[in-house]
Parts: sequence; C-alpha cells; structure tokens
Amino acid sequence: MTSASGGADMVDWNLAVATATRLARPGPVVTRAEAAAVVAELRGHARTAEGAVREYTGMSPERLGSRGAAQVLVVDRPGWVRANVAGFRAVIGPLTRRLAARRAETPGGAVLGAVGEKVTAVELGAVLALLSGKVLGQYETFADAEPPVVAPDSPAGLFDRPRTGSPEPIGAAPGRLLLVAPNIVQVERELDVDPHDFRLWVCLHEETHRTQFSAVPWLRDHVQSEVQSFLAETDVEPVALLERLREALAPGERPTSGAGGLLEVVQTPRQREILARLTAVMSLLEGHADVVMDGVGPSVVPSVGEIREKFQRRRDRGAGRLDLMLRKLLGMDAKLRQYQDGAVFVRGVLDRIGMDGFNRVWTSPNTLPTREEIQDPAAWVARVGRQSQPKPPDE
Repeated sequence: MTSASGGADMVDWNLAVATATRLARPGPVVTRAEAAAVVAELRGHARTAEGAVREYTGMSPERLGSRGAAQVLVVDRPGWVRANVAGFRAVIGPLTRRLAARRAETPGGAVLGAVGEKVTAVELGAVLALLSGKVLGQYETFADAEPPVVAPDSPAGLFDRPRTGSPEPIGAAPGRLLLVAPNIVQVERELDVDPHDFRLWVCLHEETHRTQFSAVPWLRDHVQSEVQSFLAETDVEPVALLERLREALAPGERPTSGAGGLLEVVQTPRQREILARLTAVMSLLEGHADVVMDGVGPSVVPSVGEIREKFQRRRDRGAGRLDLMLRKLLGMDAKLRQYQDGAVFVRGVLDRIGMDGFNRVWTSPNTLPTREEIQDPAAWVARVGRQSQPKPPDE
C-alpha cells in the first residue's frame, strides 16, 4: 500500500487537502458581483503596494539584485490550503524520505506506514482547516514553479488555485504571495473599517514580504538552508523522541528558548541553535513589514490610524480560549512576539541611522541581527549598521 506519492512521502497529501477543505469553515457570504470586485481590487492593490513599498524602503530588484518576481495569487480558503500543502511537500521531502527508508527496514513497517500516512494527513488537514480561516495573506517561500489555475468551483470562478503536484527542487522558484480574499472580507467586516483602505493596508504588509525576498537574492536560499538544516537534525528514532519528551515533562525547572510552543520539547540542542537564528530572521521580516505598512500607510490609506488601532486590539485578544490554546500548541504566541520585537528593532535602527543604514541588514547572512540583537538594536548598529555610513551632521 502506498501513498499518493507512490510511497516516497509519509503523508497522504491528497487526503490532507481533502480533509482541510471539508473541515474549513465557509467564508463570509458575498454575491457573485461582490466576489469579482474584491478579487479585482486586491489585484490592483497589490500593484499599488509594490511601488509604494519599494519607494519607502529603497529596496528593488534593480538596486539590490533579484532572481525574478514572485507570483501574486488571490485565493479562497481551499486555495490557501493547497498552496501550503505544496510548500510542505517541498520543504519536508528530505525528511519524509529518511523516515520512509527507516520504515522499510522495520518488520511490518509498510503496513504501519500506510496507516500512518492517513493519520498524519487527517491531523495535518485539521490544523490547516483551522488556520485557513485566520490568515489574511502570506508570502509562501517554499512554492513550486507551476502556474496556478483558476478554480472553477470557487465563487464566480475567480480565485487562483495553486497546484499541489510534485514540488520543484528548492530554489527553483521565486516564491509566491497569497492574498486570502474571504478572510480579508471577514476581518474588515468584524472591525467595521473602510474595506478599500483595509484591503490596501493588508497588501502593503504582504507586499513588503514579497519585496524582501525579490530584492535580496540570497535571502530565500538562506531561510531554506536553515530550515533544511533544522530538519536534517530531526531524530527519527522514536525512543529518542520519547526520552526527550519524558525529560521535558519531568518535575523541576528546565531551560527553554521560548520560541516554538509545545513542539519545542522534542528538539535537539542543535535544532534550538538553528531555531534561534530562524526566530531572529522571522522577527526581522515580520517587524520590517509592520513598520513599512505603518510608514507607507498615512500617504495611501486615509483611515490607517483607525485600522491599526482596531486590528492591534484584535491581534492582542485573539478569538477566545480555543484560539489561545491553539496559539500555544502551534507556537503562534511566538509569531505574535515576532511582530512586536521585530518592529521595535527596526524602529530602533531607523531612529539611529535611517533607512540607508538599516538596509545594510540585507547585505549578507552575516549582517542579519542575532536573536539577542533583536532585543538590542544599538548592539546591531554598533556591529553592522555604522559600517561605511557617513557621520550624521548633528553628531
């Protein structure tokens, strides 16, 4: 018995997509005309945001070099699921092949593996179903290079449908930007804000991520390399994983990095080192996007102040006890801290040396802030930021 991938993977990916699609909650009710208008406006706002972000940041493929422009896809919730499944297939491929090889050497492993593929697929599908109603937009780093098709069963047949076929090798595509139209409409209604302003505001944040990866040629390879290194350290011995879990749950104090939710307890020391670097990078990227969104906002989004205030209150309180539990389990609390810590870092650097000085952060992996420097912008400025910078007139 083999999976949809012919036994090369440890997850029945088609079942994961089907499960998530079946369990995902329906989006807000819209008419055919409203759906068409939302999709068209988001596409237009993505183009507007691209120019505004590049002008504000001074980052562009022409100036900093580029490996090509990323796609912009307007998707519904099933489309977001399909895109993320494709990303998972690409990023965990090496790990699943190791696990499949280990399974083949175990008596009865083929039968147990076939069952495991189904169980894992259902579990993954359930998590994706929950998250599919929360994400407004996403820069999908681990994407394949195949062009999307328009989903014929989507409202008005307007949404892009990312493919979930065999992934391209890492580095073969420039990534893609996803805008989840139903979630954007739902949140703008919940917040009771101007829908046109809110849609552009969201596009500014997500376009900043596309600019980061489009204008910095080495960034995507660096992030992917760190993720692959993290996965390469994964201990495929169940006994070892259970032992670390037992130690983590034993009474008494234990050191934690505070970066990855409950899943952190099965990490090796080497993985914690890698995760510390990844946390710093993601804090930088998320904080930079928040700062750019607020910096550009007043010139193009008239109600940006109201939107920011209402959205921040929503982000802080979450959606209830279940939402808080999921944040803890999936490490989403760390995601929220990344916005806050990263934004403080970016603003701290900008206050000291301006945008040109800050953009030295994109020079190479060595100029990225460490996790300690995210908490101390002055330390990064002392190490990197003032190199080759002219002395300000007022110093």
